[in-house]
Amino acid sequence: MSQAQPARPWWKDAVFYQIYPRSFQDSNGDGIGDIPGIIARLDEIAALGVTALWLSPLYRSPDADNGYDISDYCDIDPRYGSLDDFDQLVAGARQRGIRIVMDLVINHTSDEHPWFQASRRREQPYADYYIWRPGKTRRDEPVARRREGTGQVDPPNNWTSFFMGSAWQWDDQRGEFYLHLFDRKQPDLNYDNPEVSAEIERVLRFWLDRGVAGFRCDVISLLSKASFADGRKGPIRGLEHYKSQPGTHEILRRLRRDVLDQYGAFTVGETVMVTLDEARDLSDPGRGELDLVLYFDHLEVDRLVSRYGPKPFRADELLRRLTGWQQGLDWNAVYLENHDQPRIVSHYGDDKQFWARSACLMTVLLLTLRGTCFIYQGQEIGMTDFDFKSLDQLDDVESHRVNDLLKFLPYDVRWWLIRTASRDNARTPMQWDATPNAGFTTGQPWLGVNSNFRWLNYARQDHDPRSVLNFYRRMVRLRAASPTLSQGGFEPVYADRDVMVYRRTPAAGTSDPAFSQRRWGDDPPNPPRSLRSPDQGQGRWDDPAYTVWLNFSGRTQKLAQPWLATAMVLTDTPTSTGVHPPICVASNTGRRRLDGVLLPWEAVVIREAHAEPWKAGS
Repeated sequence: MSQAQPARPWWKDAVFYQIYPRSFQDSNGDGIGDIPGIIARLDEIAALGVTALWLSPLYRSPDADNGYDISDYCDIDPRYGSLDDFDQLVAGARQRGIRIVMDLVINHTSDEHPWFQASRRREQPYADYYIWRPGKTRRDEPVARRREGTGQVDPPNNWTSFFMGSAWQWDDQRGEFYLHLFDRKQPDLNYDNPEVSAEIERVLRFWLDRGVAGFRCDVISLLSKASFADGRKGPIRGLEHYKSQPGTHEILRRLRRDVLDQYGAFTVGETVMVTLDEARDLSDPGRGELDLVLYFDHLEVDRLVSRYGPKPFRADELLRRLTGWQQGLDWNAVYLENHDQPRIVSHYGDDKQFWARSACLMTVLLLTLRGTCFIYQGQEIGMTDFDFKSLDQLDDVESHRVNDLLKFLPYDVRWWLIRTASRDNARTPMQWDATPNAGFTTGQPWLGVNSNFRWLNYARQDHDPRSVLNFYRRMVRLRAASPTLSQGGFEPVYADRDVMVYRRTPAAGTSDPAFSQRRWGDDPPNPPRSLRSPDQGQGRWDDPAYTVWLNFSGRTQKLAQPWLATAMVLTDTPTSTGVHPPICVASNTGRRRLDGVLLPWEAVVIREAHAEPWKAGS
């Protein structure tokens, strides 16, 4: 008797949709998106083919960092609705086969959280919930004042915040400095105190008992601070003392063992400046920490040290980085946009002349990589970066901090750097239709709406078969129907400055009938005609390999031999020679065959390609 196959985790086949609630849909005219607004759009979300929602923070918050500064982990901020509204959202999503994943921010809280207020007063048991340290008396103070402890003090060390400036803030009430790796209103929790972990475990259970399927964990690789020595010189001083430390791994294993595994909960962690080896440790299934990690490397091909230091984009560098992660991790979290990144069609694409075609190219890239896909709201219609004219129109605290730091530069230079990299590029309201404020709100939106909403909106694309939105829907269906695309391997094939090519290879055990039964049950979907062998009927296929060809330029690219010839395949109706030009299973130009050239910003997916693996430098 053969052994039963182990169950495949649901999240490996999921397509996630990230919602930034304040910008998604407002239901009451106050200019801020809310939970009833999300409920009202569940059918639109389901129509995309997604099977899970990641919700950015909905908790009570004073909003120093748009909800990532939490003042109550176990309540919904009234601006977004109520716990009853949240329960209705979970139920409505479940009816449509969609799971809910909450954003979890446990490196820090708001300075208005009751824990921090009690800690400032040294009240037990909260006195050591945060990282407090006395300062260093300044060397230029008179000797007598230094001896008496009455002189002015410097921070405990030279660490700097991710939001610029010192990572320490003096508190008069406590008479000490507290650590904040981000905004000064986001004090870091102290995980050396076991009571902090116990509090977080109670938070996890609270939401899991309400039906959430798991958590996206914000800056999760920074929890443990191993040392408080001065940091090395660099953009972020002190990073070596708290990034991916052994203590963080222990915290994650404990949360997994004591809470998450009891619910079968999913976790994906945002990781800061993580290396491949560090990411592998965090997400190795055998270590029992995170299921997936969100890294940034593939979005920094055109950056020097941060989003605010641009350099030219190269497709070969993108493929090199993607290959490292695709082949280096057991399973990837695949994304191109989120609430912290510019819109991908403006970042790596052409949001002017070739807007639609380059948006669809990014669709092909996202949905043909190995891993679990994450789509950010508005990405499915090709939303672009904002068209604001001045810094005054921005809300993002990071953007304003960067402006302060770069005051030595002319304003026009500062504005150009901020305009292209600001987090507000992804946070403008969702563009639903061509009515005022893009159908997002009947009131004054909390952040300006991009003026291109009059032609770039969901309603205009919904019934247009050639739209970006419907191309997304088709690609989601293609991925779901293909064992190779949803489970197979990844091989680089070719890359140069503008063109990159990679191959998805069949996964072991996915071409036999038992695979279809395990994946789809008794009612499998009908595969596209291009996925069926000539002798196969409805509902059966022998999934081949695929090669993905992407032209990241506005120029037609002539494809060189011999690697074009190796992509030739047998068609369903062969000629006397038996060979046709490659069949395009998916194309953003509508072409059925690849004929030796790639059009500007063209993306094609080729069935049964046989290409030699690409080697760096070839």
